[in-house]
Amino acid sequence: MKVVNIELKARCENKDVVRRRLHTKNAVYKGIDRQIDTYFDVRKGRLKLREGNIERSLIYYNRLDRKSIKQSDVLFEKLEKPTDILKSQLATSIGIKVVVDKRREIYFIDNVKFHIDEVADLGQFVEIEAIGRPGEETELQKQCEYFKTYLGIKDSDLLQYSYSDMLLKNLQC
Repeated sequence: MKVVNIELKARCENKDVVRRRLHTKNAVYKGIDRQIDTYFDVRKGRLKLREGNIERSLIYYNRLDRKSIKQSDVLFEKLEKPTDILKSQLATSIGIKVVVDKRREIYFIDNVKFHIDEVADLGQFVEIEAIGRPGEETELQKQCEYFKTYLGIKDSDLLQYSYSDMLLKNLQC
């Protein structure tokens, strides 16, 4: 499935404030998922296998690394079954780049997905993903901007890189 994400990732100093604000907007809480994201060596973009109890998928995405709200063009396939064979095939054929281990709280307000993440070796973060189809980028941008302001996310808290890049570059937040 091809989708467009307009998204941001930011440091999160106070998860309780984010939770309260999401609750005030009647966000649908999907639960806590321990996710293992295995990134594979690809020439362009990023390819990851997500293993979790709530979310399991193979995701390819491409986006610019910049410290702002950004667009990702995404191809993903939801996986219903355990992923050991697929993971082994990908690891053997193209190689593993890095593994991200995180505890993720998942919330939704309509088409906007919110994550409160604790990432091993990196810290605590909040993500906003406005999810739509090609051609809806302007509306998705507006949604992401609105929730950035609503959740009190400052520009200085925004992150330029993905968790995988931060681990690879040994970046401190």
